[in-house]
Amino acid sequence: MTPVRVVLVDDHPLFREGVAATLGADPRFEVVGEGASADDALTLCTALLPDLLLLDLHLPGGGVQGARTVAAACPVTRIVMLTVSEEEADVLATLKAGARGFILKGVSGRELRSILASVADGEVYVTPGLAASMLRDMPPTPTLPSGLDELTPRERQILEGVAAGRSNKEIARSLDLTEKTVKHYMTNVLQKLQVRNRVEAALLAQRAQDRG
Repeated sequence: MTPVRVVLVDDHPLFREGVAATLGADPRFEVVGEGASADDALTLCTALLPDLLLLDLHLPGGGVQGARTVAAACPVTRIVMLTVSEEEADVLATLKAGARGFILKGVSGRELRSILASVADGEVYVTPGLAASMLRDMPPTPTLPSGLDELTPRERQILEGVAAGRSNKEIARSLDLTEKTVKHYMTNVLQKLQVRNRVEAALLAQRAQDRG
């Protein structure tokens, strides 16, 4: 198995070393570069073209700007923000800048590795509590997505869990399914709704609920 190549950029060396050690203990990952600023992120990603960039939000040069420049220069590199910020505006700004994930620094090492593996596989991740908060604040839209009518009862249950901000693992536990089965259902849901990821699917579901 080819490991996921990761570049870490955080201006706190002790924290960065801890994350590097956490990922280095898992054969699925290989930390290929470390930096401390937005400029470092661009330099390292341009030179190394990693699979993942794990980027702090508040660092010299700005995490949002760093994500934007790396996304433009290295579109194959998936960007994940690792931060203490719980501000919805920061989540939206980083996703708009090109990030594929937004993780709070309170996450455990095992959770971090699981999330990074899912993002490396093409998923988009936002910490469930923040995603649920964002969805509650979203205004309703004037039209219902027709794709919702095509979902099976089980697919609707899965989508309701996503809209509530739960992870695949949490949904699987609540419905007595395996995480792999939930992921399979989500693939069908995304295709039927014609959306790119679970965040967009959750937004559609929330808007439908708002309309009653």
